[in-house]
Amino acid sequence: MFALAGATFFALWFVVAPYGRHARAGWGPTISDRVGWAAMESPSLVYFSWIFFHGAHHDRVVPLALWALWTAHYAHRAIVYPLRLARRGRRMPIAIAAMAFSFNVLNATINASFIGALGAYPDAWLASGPFVVGALLFALGMTMNLEADRKLLALRRSSPDGYAIPRGGMHELVSCPNYLGEMIEWGGWALASASMGGLAFFVYTIANLAPRAFANHAWYRRTFPDYPRARRALVPFVW
Repeated sequence: MFALAGATFFALWFVVAPYGRHARAGWGPTISDRVGWAAMESPSLVYFSWIFFHGAHHDRVVPLALWALWTAHYAHRAIVYPLRLARRGRRMPIAIAAMAFSFNVLNATINASFIGALGAYPDAWLASGPFVVGALLFALGMTMNLEADRKLLALRRSSPDGYAIPRGGMHELVSCPNYLGEMIEWGGWALASASMGGLAFFVYTIANLAPRAFANHAWYRRTFPDYPRARRALVPFVW
């Protein structure tokens, strides 16, 4: 996972993932965004739960709490979010969905195996500082992510070409608060789970989303001459 994070970070500085605002020809057959998102996120919901509930510790309170955090995110990402996308028009390459599907199988295997089978958490871990702070960070990041997605989806429905300058909330500070929210989420997960798998996923999330945030930020600046110059790509006031 750590090696894959390094390779992904390097590749995405030079090749922008071809979907959404960066969609372009030359990546093979495509499918609808709705189908693509649901398919590629499904291992993180279904396969994760299958592995988890076959683990020796699946009925313990801390593993169940961690499973609930993970499932809250991916139930939205695999079911709710695709249903909120436009019914037609937008598409993504099958190759991109397949790569994301494969990564999610790997990530689900690592994290579900640890919390369901390998991690022997005492019940007292639920009241420990790392778990409490991690869970709060997870909730904060998820709230940021959901609110940013809500604003972006509303813009797609109200704008003639589907894109406009996002306004309000964290969008006044950074171009991609949805990505920042996900990073905070999985940083919280790594802390709450106290696992190398959680840490690897957090590192991969940064490696995957930071280059995309900068690509989106550059696209906004190219597309909209009046784009706020003080707005940063990912980290408020800094980056």
